[in-house]
Amino acid sequence: MKITGDKQQEIHRIAVRHGFWENPNIGEKIALIHSELSEGLEAARKNKFLGIIGEHSLMEELADCVIRCYDLAEYLGDDLDSVIEAKMSYNFKRPYKHGKEF
Repeated sequence: MKITGDKQQEIHRIAVRHGFWENPNIGEKIALIHSELSEGLEAARKNKFLGIIGEHSLMEELADCVIRCYDLAEYLGDDLDSVIEAKMSYNFKRPYKHGKEF
């Protein structure tokens, strides 16, 4: 399936259609975003960085994380792409390692 139109809106429409917003809970949505990153860590530990969709590779789990972020942003009524651009601009002006050791 190719996503057409606004990516963020389409991602949210799909999530709603599949029942993921029947009982909205922001804390749960954040936990699910975190769980995708944890799944990505497990994939990396198994050296599954790239792969075919359905094989739970690191890239697939990162995609799931981003999809969940877009979904939440649409629910909250903000444009994640615009926020990312603003944050990138802000980060560009920050010092090396943001002035920290690591």
